Amino acid sequence: MSDQLQKFMFDAAPVRGEYVSLDATWRAVLERHDYPAPVRNLLGEMMAAAALLTANVKFDGALILQLHGDGPVSMVVVECNADLTMRATAKYSGEIPEDASLKSMLNVNGRASFAITLDPRVKQPGQQPYQGVVPLSDEHGPLPDMASVLEHYMHHSEQLDTRLWLAADEDHAVGVLLQKLPGHGGTAGSGAERAPEEDEDTWNRVCHLGNTLKRDEMLSTDRETMLHRLFWEETVRVFDPLPTAFRCTCSRERVSNMLRTLGEAEVMSVFDERPSLDVACEFCRQTYHFDKVDAAQLFTEQSHAAPAGQH
Repeated sequence: MSDQLQKFMFDAAPVRGEYVSLDATWRAVLERHDYPAPVRNLLGEMMAAAALLTANVKFDGALILQLHGDGPVSMVVVECNADLTMRATAKYSGEIPEDASLKSMLNVNGRASFAITLDPRVKQPGQQPYQGVVPLSDEHGPLPDMASVLEHYMHHSEQLDTRLWLAADEDHAVGVLLQKLPGHGGTAGSGAERAPEEDEDTWNRVCHLGNTLKRDEMLSTDRETMLHRLFWEETVRVFDPLPTAFRCTCSRERVSNMLRTLGEAEVMSVFDERPSLDVACEFCRQTYHFDKVDAAQLFTEQSHAAPAGQH
C-alpha cells in the first residue's frame, strides 16, 4: 500500500520522525483539477505537510492549511482530518512560469498570509476554531518554500525544533518530518541517562542526514529504501503505518446551510436571471442543484425550526 504515513523514533535521543507518501490520495485531487506545475507542486507539498502535522496532533477534528495572496495564486487550501482523510484545492489566474517561486506566486511582499487552523469535529457552545497565523518572511526576507514557512512556525509558535522536506509532482506527494522533543535522558527503561549535548549531537546528525535528501530521490524511492539509506547507522523504532485517503466532506446539507447564511432575498434574486441555482464544491467538483422550489423550501424549513417560544 503506497498511501501511508510512517512514524519512527530514534533511541539515541528524544527525536521523532515521520514519512508520508500520497499517491492515490494525491491523484484523486488532480483528477478533479488542472493546475500549472508550480501550483500543483505547491499544493502537493502542502498536502504532505498537512498529513505530517496532523499525525502529531491529539485532536478530533480537521487541521487546515490556508495560503492567501494577491499574486497569480490567490488561495491554496488543504484540509486533513484526524483519520488522515484529506481534500485540497487552489485558485490561480493568468500564466504561471514553470520556475515560479512561492514569493512570485503569492506576491509575498504584498498581502500574502498563511494560517494553520484546528477545527474541532464537535464544537462546544461558543467554541471557535483555533487559528495561528504563520509569517511568510523572517528577519532575512521572504521564506523560500513551504518547508521553511512551517519550520519557522513550529520553532516560534510551538517552540519545537522541526525540519521538513517536501516534494510533489504529477504522481506523488512526499514528505519527511524530524522533530526534537522537549526533555532529555535515556530511553524509558534503559536505566541510562544522557547528557543534553548527546541529544543535540543526535539531532544535528539526523538533520544533516535529512539534508542529503533530493527532490528526485524523494519522488522515486520507496519508504523502506529511503529511510534505510538515511538512518541505517541509527537505532530507529518504527511503528505501524497509517493509511491516508482522499475524502471530501461536502454535502447537500452543508451547501443548504451556506445558502441560508446568504439570506433569502439574495438567494431568491438568482432566479430573476436563471431557472436554477447550481453550487459546485471547490474541492471535489460535486455540483448541487437547487430550483426555485428547493431554494424557497430552505427558508421555510428554517422558519419552522425556530423555537416554539419565539413569535
